[in-house]
Amino acid sequence: MKYAFSFLAVIAMVLIAWLGSQIPGMPYLFGVALPYLALLIFLGGFIYRVVQWAKSPVPFPIQTTCGQGKSLDFIKHNRLEAPNTTAEVVARMFLEVVTFRSLFRNTKSEIYSGPHITYESSKWLWLFALIFHYSFLAVVVRHLRLFLDPVPVWLTWLEFLDGIFQVGAPGWYITDVTLILGCVLLFSRRLVNRHTRVISLMTDYFPLVLIFAIAFSGVLMRYLFRSDIDIVNIKQLTVGLVTFSPTIGAEIGAIFYIHLFLVCVLLAYFPFSKLMHLGGVFLSPTRNLRNNSRAVRHINPWNPPITPHSYAGYEDEFRTFMVDAGIPVEKELAPDKDAA
Repeated sequence: MKYAFSFLAVIAMVLIAWLGSQIPGMPYLFGVALPYLALLIFLGGFIYRVVQWAKSPVPFPIQTTCGQGKSLDFIKHNRLEAPNTTAEVVARMFLEVVTFRSLFRNTKSEIYSGPHITYESSKWLWLFALIFHYSFLAVVVRHLRLFLDPVPVWLTWLEFLDGIFQVGAPGWYITDVTLILGCVLLFSRRLVNRHTRVISLMTDYFPLVLIFAIAFSGVLMRYLFRSDIDIVNIKQLTVGLVTFSPTIGAEIGAIFYIHLFLVCVLLAYFPFSKLMHLGGVFLSPTRNLRNNSRAVRHINPWNPPITPHSYAGYEDEFRTFMVDAGIPVEKELAPDKDAA
């Protein structure tokens, strides 16, 4: 039922936006007040989480290494899997963020009769994640045309390449289809794969369902309910939001307020969810540290100071007890004057 609650929550949001936008005066709430509030929560929450992560002490290098670290000159050093310099760390992080390199190298384990365990490739997960994230990025960038006047040339070229395979009118964008497909594939994986299904929580399902609803409502607004919305008034509203002079003209359409309300929920939810890996990946000590433990001694800064205690000092302190216990000592006890 974990994924069922996600669907119910999103359906409830759709109904709230649909019914609320029909009430006189409420379009200003859904079109102006909530977007500003959601943006403030997003920026404030994002900055707060990043600052808290940055303040967390990391006294030891705990980076994940999958290759030979730098050692003797005749031993080959794996620069990406065990980076020793800042440049090597930057190269590793770049490939991690841009190509999801660690996910590409990921394997899955299966138990067969015998029993025996095997480790198999799971490149399909890497492919699903790549399709989903880059489609999401392209869709977000394309929406900049609603906030910019005039529209930059590079954004026009991006839209042209995204919609190069035109089908009907208006033309279909490739990323509209791949974003919805990516959501479906990642969601299905959590249902089909028994290992993933056991560890999946509502916080894993809800973002996928919410993003799917946002993408699907956007597709409906562009291709099916195009006659029910006023794109000129939408452009006027979005530019007004950016310039802090928002105005809502004629009737825009309930589908637009549903789409916008879901986006606001995603923005407000983002900093407090697992989606914060967008910022967390750059602050992960398993990825952003150098593997230089053999060259640099790392000392925990909050350990209490320890006074060196030599063996000679230890024996001077406990010599009597050591002799009584029959433990050999390097220096004999001084003769007892009273006994003499």
